[in-house]
Amino acid sequence: MTEVLDHPDRWECVTCGHEWEREPQPAAAREIKDAHGTVLADGDVVILIKDLKLKGSSQVLKGGTKSKAIKLVEGDHEISCKMEGMSIGLKACFVKKG
Repeated sequence: MTEVLDHPDRWECVTCGHEWEREPQPAAAREIKDAHGTVLADGDVVILIKDLKLKGSSQVLKGGTKSKAIKLVEGDHEISCKMEGMSIGLKACFVKKG
């Protein structure tokens, strides 16, 4: 696009009037904390703090169950890990760093 107005802090499209910043602000790193406020990172091991019933199953994961190394993901369930041989997604409010 060649029809752009050059302002000191932003650019503006001559055709439609859309404005945008010169240097996009870096996205803030998402910080995921466990039930006790400890920051979690990829590769950490977590422990369940209460019994959790698995959706779509009659199985229950007992409190105190340890996970394998976790992976932090986007979405409602921030933690992806393996527990008792199953891949599951967990909310950070139900675990503590192990």
